[in-house]
Amino acid sequence: MSKRNVTVSMDEETARWARVEAARRDTSVSSLLGDLLREHMEREQSYEAAMHRWLAGPLRPLKRGGRYPSREELHERGDGT
Repeated sequence: MSKRNVTVSMDEETARWARVEAARRDTSVSSLLGDLLREHMEREQSYEAAMHRWLAGPLRPLKRGGRYPSREELHERGDGT
């Protein structure tokens, strides 16, 4: 996979953490950020795919036997309004 260079700006505290974390992992800050962003992207894509699979599936009842509350019941207030 080819790589692209990008410029990233961050506050000093975050930059310090990134340098320490990269050293702890024996890698560069650039590789650390690339890995973290890829992991985030993959989690997002996985979540989106799971949500689409769920929504594409059959409707499931929220509970067995009972009835769903009406719109009015859902929006009733305890103060009489």
